[in-house]
Amino acid sequence: MISSSYRPHNPGHDYYEAGAYLITLVVAGRERRLSSLGDSSDHPQVLPTDTGRIVEEEWARTAVLQRAKGRDIDIRCQVCMPDHWHGVIVVNRRMDISVGTIINAFKSVCTSRWRREVTGYVQPPCTATMIRHMSKERRHAYYSTRPLVERPLFDDDYDDTICLDAEHLRRMEAYVADNPRRAIVRRLHPQFMQRSLNVVINGRSYAAFGNLFLLGWARKQQVFCHRKARLSGLTAEERQQYGYVHLSLSAEQEEAFVTRVPYHTTTAFRNQGNGHYLAAMAGATVLVTPGISEGEKRVKNMALERGLPLIHLQKEPIGPYWKPEQQRFDACIQGRLLIIAPWDAASLGDVNGIPSASDYSQFHNLNTLAEVICGM
Repeated sequence: MISSSYRPHNPGHDYYEAGAYLITLVVAGRERRLSSLGDSSDHPQVLPTDTGRIVEEEWARTAVLQRAKGRDIDIRCQVCMPDHWHGVIVVNRRMDISVGTIINAFKSVCTSRWRREVTGYVQPPCTATMIRHMSKERRHAYYSTRPLVERPLFDDDYDDTICLDAEHLRRMEAYVADNPRRAIVRRLHPQFMQRSLNVVINGRSYAAFGNLFLLGWARKQQVFCHRKARLSGLTAEERQQYGYVHLSLSAEQEEAFVTRVPYHTTTAFRNQGNGHYLAAMAGATVLVTPGISEGEKRVKNMALERGLPLIHLQKEPIGPYWKPEQQRFDACIQGRLLIIAPWDAASLGDVNGIPSASDYSQFHNLNTLAEVICGM
């Protein structure tokens, strides 16, 4: 069966309604048909092939064709990578057809022009009719037996990311524009951009992206911060400030007593963060954290901003085509980041009777994983 870029589209989302989307298409068989890339990450060049130029032209025409039919859409940007394509489409008001229908029409016309103008292959009308009436499964099976030139230009499915707001749209467009540089960097630094879909830790399989050598560092330090401060962690001034000065508790009770004070605002957090920073700055310690609580997020961000070695655990899965956003991608380039994720965070088990799919259990399990990694 041919490979596919498909992930389930967002259930419940109305693809007829106004919205913006980042679309990804993968060339059938991952053939490098659309472009070639230069060798400089400082000045990345995309050199489209004849096939790539067809795709660029048809994407530019898509808005014109759809507007002629009364559909108010904008085409914001696109990039033809060697074996895949990204584009951003904005639907300004509700349409009579779905975004998927527009994308499938775009794919179909790209295939027609590619066959006619580049390969010279002419599909017999009877074959086209037969394929049109096949189920998706039968169509995949049929194409798997045919030469690549007889298959559609792109895989049967596609990937879409729904835009959340104006800032998300800006980041989508920046991601498309930055794709060539990222691809060149991955080619130049393969040892720091490894994707492993079967990293076994404590008998369980995880996926990872980045510098796998960080797992082997002798000294690793877990970053774990509660959301709220314990009474025992407050200074005398903080107890006075927040109204805990009159409590009379044993040392054991103080340790267990959770205040309403955000932990990341306390002196204890500043001291803990400074300790993590100094240890990592010495170059002998890798920080390990899922970055869940506000305190953990701040230490994680500090590590990324200051170029410190970091293993970041995330609950979102890492699949065959997943890539980190620019800040973490650039950290991977420099060999100072490894990202690890369970295949399904909900499968890691219940915690204290709370279902495994809950945020509480998932976050607790990721912090337990951080502890395990530091003890390796």
